[in-house]
Amino acid sequence: SSSGTNMKLHIDGMPVYFPYEYIYPEQYKYMLELKRSLDARGHAVLEMPSGTGKTITLLSLIVSYQIAFPGKLSKFVYCSRTVPEIEKVMEELRGLVAYIEKDRGIDKLPYLGLALSARKNMCIHPANAHERDGSKVDATCRSMTATYIRAKNNDEALCDYYNGYERIGKENPLEPGIYSLDDLREQGKARGWCPYFMARYTITHANIVVYSYHYLLDPKIAELVSREIARDSVVVFDEAHNIDNVCIESMSVTISQRHLRKAGNNIDNLRREVQRIKDVDAARLQTEYQRLYQGLRERQAAAATDLYLANPVLPKEILEEAIPGNIRKAEHFLSFMQRFVDYLKMRLGSALDRVINELPSKFLLDLAGQVAIERKPLRFASERLSSLMQTLELSNVDDYYPLLLVAHFGTMISTYLKGFSLIIEPEDSRSQTKNIVLHFSCMDASIAIKPIFERFQSVIITSGTLSPLEMYPKILDFHPVVMESFPMTLAREALCPIIVTRANDQTTLSSAFESRSDNSVVRGYGHLLIDFCAVVPDGLACFFVSYELLETTIKHWEEQGLLMAMRKHKLIFVETRDAVETSMALANYREACENGRGALLLSVARGKVSEGIDFDHHYGRCVIMMGIPYVYTQSRVLRERLQYLADTYQIRENDFLTFDALRHAAQCVGRAIRGKSDYGIMAFADQRYARADKRTKLPKWIQKYLTDDHSNLTADEGITLCRKFLREMAQPYEPMTLESLWTAADVEGHELARLGAIAQIDGAPPAKGPATARAGTSTGAPGGATGAAGAATGSPPAKRLRAADEDAMAAMAEMEEMED
Repeated sequence: SSSGTNMKLHIDGMPVYFPYEYIYPEQYKYMLELKRSLDARGHAVLEMPSGTGKTITLLSLIVSYQIAFPGKLSKFVYCSRTVPEIEKVMEELRGLVAYIEKDRGIDKLPYLGLALSARKNMCIHPANAHERDGSKVDATCRSMTATYIRAKNNDEALCDYYNGYERIGKENPLEPGIYSLDDLREQGKARGWCPYFMARYTITHANIVVYSYHYLLDPKIAELVSREIARDSVVVFDEAHNIDNVCIESMSVTISQRHLRKAGNNIDNLRREVQRIKDVDAARLQTEYQRLYQGLRERQAAAATDLYLANPVLPKEILEEAIPGNIRKAEHFLSFMQRFVDYLKMRLGSALDRVINELPSKFLLDLAGQVAIERKPLRFASERLSSLMQTLELSNVDDYYPLLLVAHFGTMISTYLKGFSLIIEPEDSRSQTKNIVLHFSCMDASIAIKPIFERFQSVIITSGTLSPLEMYPKILDFHPVVMESFPMTLAREALCPIIVTRANDQTTLSSAFESRSDNSVVRGYGHLLIDFCAVVPDGLACFFVSYELLETTIKHWEEQGLLMAMRKHKLIFVETRDAVETSMALANYREACENGRGALLLSVARGKVSEGIDFDHHYGRCVIMMGIPYVYTQSRVLRERLQYLADTYQIRENDFLTFDALRHAAQCVGRAIRGKSDYGIMAFADQRYARADKRTKLPKWIQKYLTDDHSNLTADEGITLCRKFLREMAQPYEPMTLESLWTAADVEGHELARLGAIAQIDGAPPAKGPATARAGTSTGAPGGATGAAGAATGSPPAKRLRAADEDAMAAMAEMEEMED
């Protein structure tokens, strides 16, 4: 916990500010590896267990690095997944900066950090005060701030907050400090400025920016928000175990027959709007024609309020070109889009009784042959439509979403000929009325993230569940200079992972498709859960592999009277597909844990609960993973991706599916441990977990405690182990042991031993203090004179450095044993 006695450490010769009284050994090791990647100006993959202070470790090391070497690292971009996680980062950052100011004896550190989120989380205008639908908030904002709206109102925006910021805000930038979303809203109210546009503008000169993954990974958003961020920046993707899926979703498009019908109506509406403008203001369309003739550079400099939807892809060569002549005139462009929509309707209509699977190049060839649409003008479809909507002064963009989606697809398929698949198939074979859908699916996650690896000097991929680490460089196609997984040091063995393979009647437990409907397996899982409910105090979470299996299992348990037996011990709550219902279930689950009644939460892997909810302390003394959460393998889109990974990266189908399933399983059970004072049981209930090819793919910090006597258990044996574990956890213990908590003096001792071991290996005299640099480097400067940059790239010096670290740790451990 935070204390007046903060720490100023020296990590590899660099002063590091750490706003806590103690540091965990894994935090120290994490800082060493993180600094190596920054010194080398390279990328890193770092796995550190849940609840070990990963956020403050990242912040302390990188902010200290910015302070120590101001010319080497201009900006720190911290990407997180959810608004609560963003707010948590800002609170940690606030505490860190307050400590630095105190240590340096200054009133205000010249350091600016801010959070950024969607308009719906930042808007303070009364019209949006109670609106939670993001698209409606965006539409209301555009209707009050767009250039043409201001022009009609004598250059006055209808939004006083935007008008106030536009008038004087840019000349009066935010003072140094740390601004969370709440702080920005308060600043906006106090100054009469729009918090959203204030934050958007401040990004360019902030030292640290904290926002969602999508602001960098989704090209449509990144082009609007993140294009000004300098190259000499470090980007951190926290909780990045799912980053490949985020990349793929941001680059994929799905169009249904319903979308195409609505897109046709959109084109009719736009034709009427064009005719109306011709009648009252023909010069406006002519002005747009001239602008399109000159090229897109001016379009890119448009006011932030006027950008409807950024181009999904905007290569440099497109920026240099004028829009093709055959789609410059509004009427010609709308006829062009009508032909494209009609062609798509024809293609989807032809898939009523068959599945179409073809390459983008074949699709484009057929498109040119059937309706004379060439690839080049199609690449400009998204940009041209956005320009037309701006010219027509349309603020209700959501009404035109179907046509925007079609234009987006046109731009994507004419730009990317490799790494994508096009599949046309019925939406759901179980439905009575067939709605045919077109999937233009990204097969290669590296397409979205590659520009980030190429643009920024260091990108850090980090999470508590990244094992096996070597899979991420393959699927994201990059070369990290550091790749490390850190164990969890505990004062007591507060982690109890077990693998239960058989029910008490010796029925093999498995969620495999051929077993899951077996009545004896369903009953075996039910009795196992009853036993856990009887033994585990407070909260217990149980994860199923899918919603379908959860629903059918509950039905069978109800028929067999097993749910009634569970209710004798705990109240039961269920996660559903409905977000509101699930939020209510979670709130009641927590209340039942608080008042001592105890609760059982039945959830789904890959669902909301498995990703964003922490079951810390009594909210989750045990988490059970019922089965292995393999993704649905009959999906044609998935089959295409698996084939692509095998052909391009030589990743075998089974290897990827197992990797994907086990990272989600680890994410589920990892909910049980959210700190070193916490304790919990992780139960893997499926006989397949006992196999070596599955166990070895779990995170190392879980494997460490998953010994042979915790594997291949019957239900009774598992419950016996849990009883013993819970009795041990009920005993008093001393949390402040040398193994799990270090003081500044301990860190200094480890640095001395580490640097001394390095000096011995390099044949130089041993170091005299923690700030002494390794021979051949300038005192801890990035890259040193020659050595550290090369060291982190896997060259012999790096191997010597890591070997020296291990020798130093072993030497320190021996010294501590002798002291004991």
